[in-house]
Amino acid sequence: EDVDIPSRRVLITGATGLLGRAVFKEFNENNWNTVGCGYRRAQPRFEQINLLDSIAVHDIIHDFQPHVIVHCAAERRPDVVESHPDAASQLNVAASANLAKEAAGVGAFLIYISTDYVFDGTSPPYKETDVPNPLNLYGKTKLEGEKAVLENNEETAVLRIPVLYGEVERLEESAVTVMFDKVQFSNKSANMDHWQQRFPTNVKDVAAVCRQLAEKRMLDPSIKGTFHWSGNEQMTKYEMACAIADAFNLPSSHLRPITDSPVVGALRPKNAQLDCSKLEMLGIGQRTPFRAGIRESLWPFLVDKRWRQTVFH
Repeated sequence: EDVDIPSRRVLITGATGLLGRAVFKEFNENNWNTVGCGYRRAQPRFEQINLLDSIAVHDIIHDFQPHVIVHCAAERRPDVVESHPDAASQLNVAASANLAKEAAGVGAFLIYISTDYVFDGTSPPYKETDVPNPLNLYGKTKLEGEKAVLENNEETAVLRIPVLYGEVERLEESAVTVMFDKVQFSNKSANMDHWQQRFPTNVKDVAAVCRQLAEKRMLDPSIKGTFHWSGNEQMTKYEMACAIADAFNLPSSHLRPITDSPVVGALRPKNAQLDCSKLEMLGIGQRTPFRAGIRESLWPFLVDKRWRQTVFH
């Protein structure tokens, strides 16, 4: 029966980040007792926890006794991972393994957020059972993190997701929204990748999937293992930039599609499309159309709107 039990407790790591904020909000607004933790940007809203401090992690989990832990914290920028491999491995693998152990200790259901970059992008779409073959160190650390959490706690769900966007605090927070300045400043031409096929996914949708997964799990202990979620609109960065321009009635003729594979930075898979039918069969999922989602995310950063405000206020 559907009884309202606000005693359901969820702990969210990385609650200050783009995805973590959306996950926190989703649980908080749906009758979950929600605690978020962060590190650099934590105070005053969230608990400040260094996930590499195993005592601090142990203490918050034992004090709060969460039913569910959503582990959003990660180093998710592929080029940063390449240049700081040890730090990335500490956060993406060691901290995740420890969190899984502590979750097992209190019987909490852990949702570990992973990535489509565990695949090499040569034979999409990818099912959960397909063999991963990450091309870059970021994908490798996230795959090692998957293995580490499942080894330390078999009651874990791994949720692989692709490139994210949503309500950002700064445009650089997402590889999708960071393009907005290039779109808006149409006085100079901008090269845009038109090689890698992406599936931009709204963090609100991922947050809804996490909550639905957690609530299904409360009723059915067989809910565990690996799952995929993704938006279903296939676009290159060039196509996203054009869609962003279109959403705000801005010109896009200055955007130049580059069809060669990128030569700088970490290797990227050409098309790591995720097959999401496993979650869909469970009746789990939510998808915001890209144009609607991107308008909602980016309108505060519209330069023209700001200009009007300064003129009239």
